[in-house]
Amino acid sequence: MAPYKHSFLKMAFEARALKFGEFTLKSGRISPYFFNASAFSTGQQLATLGRCYRDAILDAGVDFDGLYGPAYKGIPLASSVAIAFSEIDRDVPVSFNRKEIKDHGEGGQLLGAPLTGQVLAIDDVVTAGTAVRESVEFVQAHGANLGAFCVALDRQERGQEGTQSALSELAARFNLTPISIVTLDDVLTFAADDPRIDDAIAPQIEAYRSAYGAADSTRFRKI
Repeated sequence: MAPYKHSFLKMAFEARALKFGEFTLKSGRISPYFFNASAFSTGQQLATLGRCYRDAILDAGVDFDGLYGPAYKGIPLASSVAIAFSEIDRDVPVSFNRKEIKDHGEGGQLLGAPLTGQVLAIDDVVTAGTAVRESVEFVQAHGANLGAFCVALDRQERGQEGTQSALSELAARFNLTPISIVTLDDVLTFAADDPRIDDAIAPQIEAYRSAYGAADSTRFRKI
């Protein structure tokens, strides 16, 4: 497992951003694990998170001209990634949107840098894909192209139109490069290797994946 993946999962577990148990998702599915990026709530955690996103993006080898953080969670996430890139001497423009159109002051919905060229969006997870669709429309409306979408966790669950994962499905539809810090496979590896996590967790997640897993995920194996 790449160091940034392990660093992310370790921090996610310790911050309780990644929890194991029984959780009802927005889809109505009962999941044995849950990820909540809002649990990263300190400066140090956000700094580490930004570096994990950055390293996943570098690992993917994508070219981009700016970062975009869809409101609301994407705003601090994209900011942390921009700061992480500045640590390796790359000053990246970062843009955000408002969910409501402001009719006073500077007005409009776009905040931060102008959107130009190839844009990379940052978010926490993809579920129904609403944030991806809205991001594509918003970026295009401002004269740029959304070329990649990076999330912290790819749950590798089937999308709405076939057997591929929701992230892969949306990437194909909108011609995006999908990137994630970790996947469900990585969560399983971490759960199996970390002595603090109950041994029953991995089989529970495997059972969940048997019911809802995408064809482009792989079965659990120790790495």
